[in-house]
Amino acid sequence: MSSAKFDIVVYGATGFTGQLVAEYLAAHYKNDKQLKWAMAGRSLDKLKSVRDAIGAPADTPLIVADASDAASLKAMAEQTKSVITTVGPYQLYGEELLAACVATGTDYFDLCGEPIWMRQMIDKYEAAAKDSGARIVFSCGFDSVPFELGTLFVQEEAKRVFGAPAPRVKGRVRDMRGTLSGGTAASAKATFDAVAKDMSLVAILNDPFALTPGFAGPKQPRGNKPLIEEDLNSWAAPFMMALINTRNVHRSNMLMGFPYGQDFVYDEMVLTGPGDKGEANAKRVMAANAEKTGPSAPKPGEGPSKEERENGLFNLLYVAIAPDGRMVRAGVTGDRDPGYGSTSKMISECAICMLRDASDVAAGFWTPGAAMQDKLIKRLRDNAGLTFEVEA
Repeated sequence: MSSAKFDIVVYGATGFTGQLVAEYLAAHYKNDKQLKWAMAGRSLDKLKSVRDAIGAPADTPLIVADASDAASLKAMAEQTKSVITTVGPYQLYGEELLAACVATGTDYFDLCGEPIWMRQMIDKYEAAAKDSGARIVFSCGFDSVPFELGTLFVQEEAKRVFGAPAPRVKGRVRDMRGTLSGGTAASAKATFDAVAKDMSLVAILNDPFALTPGFAGPKQPRGNKPLIEEDLNSWAAPFMMALINTRNVHRSNMLMGFPYGQDFVYDEMVLTGPGDKGEANAKRVMAANAEKTGPSAPKPGEGPSKEERENGLFNLLYVAIAPDGRMVRAGVTGDRDPGYGSTSKMISECAICMLRDASDVAAGFWTPGAAMQDKLIKRLRDNAGLTFEVEA
């Protein structure tokens, strides 16, 4: 792909999240003469109006491509080293583009949180991707970049303190402000619809090792009801995104050659505080989770205002526990709402990191954390408003 016209094409640039990705590239890399990028979507008129609305240069290249037109997707993929796609649910609209990138040896980055579809794509296209040179990178947003990298970061500290990685890591959400994205809600609904049509998919959905073909590790905590965590002096409630994040963390472990061990246990929950109040909060989180994919959930393309995005944040705790009970802790924070403000920065930096800092990563299907590791942590710290810190 060295002769490609573009480094990155943002596909879906007229959608809510795609527009934020294009806006980030236009603002953050406006003085970077080396980065050649383009916007793509179904309508040339809409692309022009988005380009003008976000303040991108008037000569920003625009490409018309449609998920229902395989030839247009292939023509787009042939022009670029990498594609960022925000067009989901991916199980409904994603395969043609992924197949085009595999066929043309083009790198692919998405925001997918759909483990069944991801497993199906790995099984179907991995050999072809390895042949063509394509690097296919799923889950480059809030699911699951901070969770993968938080685990990697706390394990580095565990190695320093314990002399070995920890066989048990807890990922805990301490604070999160921002609305669920319409795309996330639509993806959850599409997954539930798919399972309703084919009950054999339930086994993949419920398997913590769904994304580690050929490997099954030890029993994992289910994290499906409130519980009290004495070691953290807090109640904890189920975390809606654990279903995808835990699978990606186990896949990262496998792709990196099991640096966390083959007996690694990992889960994610939301901390809701101590005592009776903490218990009541945990029950409220349970109830709220059910509503997020119900009839009142946001629609794809809907999302928070600029002010809401800029007032959003996330604050995650990582606890690595040694076999003798010793613990090390690390915090990961983001300075925007997770689903849009931070996600648009994360996927952009994933694509640029692969282009510039990790160009030697082998072809195949990757998680961002396994492919780019500390290089991606550095880039997110420097550019995307994330922090990674060891805590006392």
